[in-house]
Amino acid sequence: MAQEVIHNAQQGAMDVAQLGLDANCDVAAHLQAGYISAPVETNKTQERLKVNGEVVDGQDKVLNEGALSLLSSLCRQFAAEVSELLENRKSQQAKYDAGGTLDFLPQTKAVREGNWQVRGIPADLINRRVEIAGSVDPLMLINGLNSNANVFVADLEESPASSWNELIEKQVNLRGAVRGEIEFTSPETGKYYLLNDAPAVLFCRVRGLHMVEHHLEFDEAAIPAALFDFALYFYNNYRQLLAKGSGPYFYLPKMESHLEAKWWAKVFAFVEERFCLQPGTIKCTCLIETLPAVFEMDEILFELRSNIVALNCGRWDSDFSYINTGRNHSDELSTDKQMFTVGESFLSVYSRLLVKTCHKRGALAIGGVATYFQAKTNEISAERLEKIRIDKELEARNGHDGTCVEHLELVDAVTEIFNQYIGAEQANQLHITRDVDGPISARELLQGVGITTNVRLDIRADSESNAA
Repeated sequence: MAQEVIHNAQQGAMDVAQLGLDANCDVAAHLQAGYISAPVETNKTQERLKVNGEVVDGQDKVLNEGALSLLSSLCRQFAAEVSELLENRKSQQAKYDAGGTLDFLPQTKAVREGNWQVRGIPADLINRRVEIAGSVDPLMLINGLNSNANVFVADLEESPASSWNELIEKQVNLRGAVRGEIEFTSPETGKYYLLNDAPAVLFCRVRGLHMVEHHLEFDEAAIPAALFDFALYFYNNYRQLLAKGSGPYFYLPKMESHLEAKWWAKVFAFVEERFCLQPGTIKCTCLIETLPAVFEMDEILFELRSNIVALNCGRWDSDFSYINTGRNHSDELSTDKQMFTVGESFLSVYSRLLVKTCHKRGALAIGGVATYFQAKTNEISAERLEKIRIDKELEARNGHDGTCVEHLELVDAVTEIFNQYIGAEQANQLHITRDVDGPISARELLQGVGITTNVRLDIRADSESNAA
């Protein structure tokens, strides 16, 4: 398929390697004069993609011909397989409900015992001591990127758009953030906000594979929301990100098996080849926030080894998944709320296993998000701040390279904790192998304790938050 080369007059001549472009690409000779755009899909393929919604402000910026072309191609190549992966989830849950047990997969033992590592970590991702995750509204984007955090995770999953206008607005906001153009004036105070000169590294957290985007249809079926989020963020921003020494970085949530990781690896490889990018230019971090994924961390890293740089110990979704997956195994299931801080039982074992697995493979291990706050007031009490401190100190002692928070007020305090353990001479704790740990069994990951009334209320609240 012919490629279309677009000259960028403002950027001028760019080095092929600086842009992450593959020098072996058949159009590489043209690349020093500019960038390469998406190849245009055939009219027949693009006609299969239908937009259900009236044109809204900013749509021409992010849902342009190139973005539609890429999205059409991704849907044609990969959308059908998403349905198969979701059916596999149901099948696995049914087996477990019928009395089957979760364990490390015997068929992938060679992967777990093999001597291999992930491709590598870009320079701007070596130090990820503190990440902050937040919504994609202008104020949160600006404050998060301007904070002292190393990474800001723009979360498209936990705050999904309720309208077509909001969906487009989120992508427009991301586009503005990447270009340093986003700004905000508070209607209440008149205060003006804009990005600093050295913002945090930006990640885009796409929606999970279980979610669909009804505003677009391919062959008369709603498309996977993950493909929409990925395609628009990548297409509209990859050139600008690469030009400033960063890259298209993604967080992948709700993964339940290495088969889903393999699907993402195929998506990334397809896009990299299509845009003449060097293999591994797209980077991702996977959230290990479902119980099945805990047993397949090696396999997930292996399937995504060209693109993955870290796993994140997504603790609170693990809480819900742990309860849901084990619903018919009360003998194994722990539902004491104290079990769901890293300092106790399952999640302590899980945290150490994630660190050991990641560091063996050359990937970073990121701690789970801290969410000890009052839901109605969004305030953090002194008691909960102390719990966060204890929690984060244990993560740092376990060997995590960083952690994640959701409140700006926590960034500096948590940074100080990780600075104490990592120090000024190191960017991370990849040198901590946890080889002193013995093998962790499935039983240790599934051990149970008693149930209390208060715990049932907490579980219901977690379930409601996941369903929102």
